[in-house]
Amino acid sequence: MPEIDDRLRALGLELPAPLQLPPGAKLPFPWVRVSGNRAFVSGHGPTHADGSLAGPLGKVGAAVTPEQAYEAARLTGLAILGSLRAELGSLDRITAWVRVFGMVNSAPGFNRQPAVINGFTDLVLEVFGPERGAHARSAVGLAELPFDIPVEIEAEVEIAPR
Repeated sequence: MPEIDDRLRALGLELPAPLQLPPGAKLPFPWVRVSGNRAFVSGHGPTHADGSLAGPLGKVGAAVTPEQAYEAARLTGLAILGSLRAELGSLDRITAWVRVFGMVNSAPGFNRQPAVINGFTDLVLEVFGPERGAHARSAVGLAELPFDIPVEIEAEVEIAPR
Protein backbone atom coordinates (compact mmCIF):
# COMPACT_ATOMS: atom_id res chain seq x y z
CA MET A 1 0.00 0.00 0.00
CA PRO A 2 1.41 3.43 -0.91
CA GLU A 3 2.82 5.32 2.06
CA ILE A 4 1.19 8.69 1.35
CA ASP A 5 -2.22 7.13 0.69
CA ASP A 6 -1.91 5.38 4.07
CA ARG A 7 -1.03 8.69 5.70
CA LEU A 8 -4.02 10.44 4.09
CA ARG A 9 -6.31 7.66 5.29
CA ALA A 10 -4.85 7.82 8.84
CA LEU A 11 -5.52 11.58 8.89
CA GLY A 12 -9.09 11.04 7.66
CA LEU A 13 -8.42 12.99 4.47
CA GLU A 14 -9.94 12.33 1.06
CA LEU A 15 -8.70 13.84 -2.18
CA PRO A 16 -11.38 15.60 -4.23
CA ALA A 17 -12.49 14.85 -7.77
CA PRO A 18 -10.94 17.08 -10.48
CA LEU A 19 -12.19 20.66 -10.56
CA GLN A 20 -15.54 21.19 -12.27
CA LEU A 21 -15.05 24.46 -14.11
CA PRO A 22 -17.83 27.03 -13.97
CA PRO A 23 -19.96 27.21 -17.14
CA GLY A 24 -18.13 28.85 -20.03
CA ALA A 25 -14.67 28.55 -18.45
CA LYS A 26 -11.92 26.82 -20.44
CA LEU A 27 -8.35 26.19 -19.38
CA PRO A 28 -5.85 25.76 -22.23
CA PHE A 29 -3.16 24.31 -19.94
CA PRO A 30 -2.66 21.21 -17.78
CA TRP A 31 -3.12 21.18 -14.02
CA VAL A 32 0.31 19.54 -13.67
CA ARG A 33 3.25 19.71 -16.11
CA VAL A 34 6.10 17.26 -15.62
CA SER A 35 9.54 18.24 -16.89
CA GLY A 36 12.50 16.06 -15.96
CA ASN A 37 12.45 15.41 -12.22
CA ARG A 38 10.03 18.26 -11.48
CA ALA A 39 6.27 18.59 -11.53
CA PHE A 40 4.93 22.12 -11.87
CA VAL A 41 1.43 22.61 -10.49
CA SER A 42 -0.82 25.27 -12.01
CA GLY A 43 -2.81 27.50 -9.68
CA HIS A 44 -5.56 25.65 -7.82
CA GLY A 45 -8.39 26.88 -5.64
CA PRO A 46 -10.44 25.24 -2.88
CA THR A 47 -12.82 22.46 -3.95
CA HIS A 48 -15.39 20.16 -2.38
CA ALA A 49 -15.02 16.37 -2.62
CA ASP A 50 -17.08 16.37 -5.84
CA GLY A 51 -14.71 18.86 -7.53
CA SER A 52 -17.02 21.89 -7.28
CA LEU A 53 -15.60 25.19 -6.02
CA ALA A 54 -15.75 25.44 -2.22
CA GLY A 55 -17.03 28.58 -0.56
CA PRO A 56 -17.16 30.95 0.97
CA LEU A 57 -16.11 33.10 -1.97
CA GLY A 58 -14.86 36.66 -1.77
CA LYS A 59 -12.15 38.76 -0.21
CA VAL A 60 -10.36 37.67 2.92
CA GLY A 61 -10.80 40.29 5.62
CA ALA A 62 -14.28 41.20 4.31
CA ALA A 63 -16.63 38.39 3.12
CA VAL A 64 -14.22 35.63 4.20
CA THR A 65 -12.66 35.36 7.67
CA PRO A 66 -8.98 34.48 8.09
CA GLU A 67 -10.06 31.17 9.65
CA GLN A 68 -12.27 30.34 6.65
CA ALA A 69 -9.40 31.29 4.32
CA TYR A 70 -7.00 29.02 6.24
CA GLU A 71 -9.48 26.15 5.64
CA ALA A 72 -9.73 27.19 1.96
CA ALA A 73 -5.94 26.93 1.69
CA ARG A 74 -6.12 23.45 3.22
CA LEU A 75 -8.83 22.43 0.72
CA THR A 76 -6.66 23.86 -2.05
CA GLY A 77 -3.85 21.62 -0.85
CA LEU A 78 -6.10 18.57 -1.14
CA ALA A 79 -7.07 19.62 -4.68
CA ILE A 80 -3.38 19.94 -5.58
CA LEU A 81 -2.65 16.50 -4.14
CA GLY A 82 -5.51 15.10 -6.21
CA SER A 83 -4.08 16.62 -9.40
CA LEU A 84 -0.58 15.39 -8.57
CA ARG A 85 -1.82 11.85 -7.92
CA ALA A 86 -3.76 11.87 -11.21
CA GLU A 87 -0.67 12.96 -13.17
CA LEU A 88 2.04 11.02 -11.31
CA GLY A 89 0.11 7.83 -10.58
CA SER A 90 1.26 7.90 -6.95
CA LEU A 91 2.02 10.66 -4.45
CA ASP A 92 4.91 8.50 -3.24
CA ARG A 93 6.84 9.71 -6.31
CA ILE A 94 7.15 13.12 -4.64
CA THR A 95 10.61 13.27 -3.10
CA ALA A 96 10.45 16.94 -2.04
CA TRP A 97 8.17 19.94 -2.06
CA VAL A 98 10.36 22.64 -3.56
CA ARG A 99 8.37 25.87 -3.90
CA VAL A 100 4.87 27.12 -3.11
CA PHE A 101 3.29 30.39 -4.24
CA GLY A 102 0.17 31.32 -2.29
CA MET A 103 -2.19 34.09 -3.41
CA VAL A 104 -4.91 35.51 -1.19
CA ASN A 105 -7.88 37.51 -2.49
CA SER A 106 -7.36 40.31 0.01
CA ALA A 107 -9.64 43.12 1.17
CA PRO A 108 -7.93 46.51 1.53
CA GLY A 109 -5.87 46.53 4.71
CA PHE A 110 -5.74 42.73 5.12
CA ASN A 111 -2.09 41.76 5.68
CA ARG A 112 -2.14 38.26 7.22
CA GLN A 113 -1.60 36.33 3.98
CA PRO A 114 1.12 34.10 5.49
CA ALA A 115 -1.29 32.91 8.21
CA VAL A 116 -3.86 32.02 5.52
CA ILE A 117 -1.40 30.05 3.37
CA ASN A 118 -0.30 28.18 6.51
CA GLY A 119 -3.44 26.10 5.91
CA PHE A 120 -1.70 24.64 2.86
CA THR A 121 1.75 24.35 4.46
CA ASP A 122 0.37 22.66 7.59
CA LEU A 123 -1.42 20.09 5.41
CA VAL A 124 1.69 19.29 3.35
CA LEU A 125 3.80 18.91 6.50
CA GLU A 126 1.17 16.63 8.09
CA VAL A 127 1.00 14.41 5.01
CA PHE A 128 4.65 14.36 3.88
CA GLY A 129 6.51 15.07 7.12
CA PRO A 130 9.12 17.75 7.80
CA GLU A 131 11.79 16.41 5.42
CA ARG A 132 9.77 15.87 2.24
CA GLY A 133 7.15 18.48 3.06
CA ALA A 134 9.37 21.50 3.84
CA HIS A 135 9.26 24.08 1.03
CA ALA A 136 10.22 27.61 0.07
CA ARG A 137 7.12 29.78 0.03
CA SER A 138 5.61 33.13 -0.81
CA ALA A 139 2.22 34.37 0.38
CA VAL A 140 0.90 37.51 -1.28
CA GLY A 141 -2.32 39.50 -1.35
CA LEU A 142 -4.02 40.23 -4.66
CA ALA A 143 -6.92 42.49 -5.56
CA GLU A 144 -8.85 39.72 -7.34
CA LEU A 145 -8.65 35.97 -7.98
CA PRO A 146 -10.50 33.89 -10.61
CA PHE A 147 -14.14 33.03 -9.85
CA ASP A 148 -13.84 35.11 -6.64
CA ILE A 149 -12.01 32.27 -4.83
CA PRO A 150 -10.34 33.40 -1.59
CA VAL A 151 -7.09 31.47 -2.18
CA GLU A 152 -5.08 30.24 -5.16
CA ILE A 153 -1.90 28.19 -4.81
CA GLU A 154 0.68 26.92 -7.27
CA ALA A 155 3.62 24.65 -6.46
CA GLU A 156 6.68 22.82 -7.67
CA VAL A 157 7.70 19.37 -6.47
CA GLU A 158 10.67 17.14 -7.13
CA ILE A 159 9.74 13.64 -8.28
CA ALA A 160 11.35 10.23 -8.61
CA PRO A 161 11.32 8.56 -12.02
CA ARG A 162 8.59 6.00 -12.74
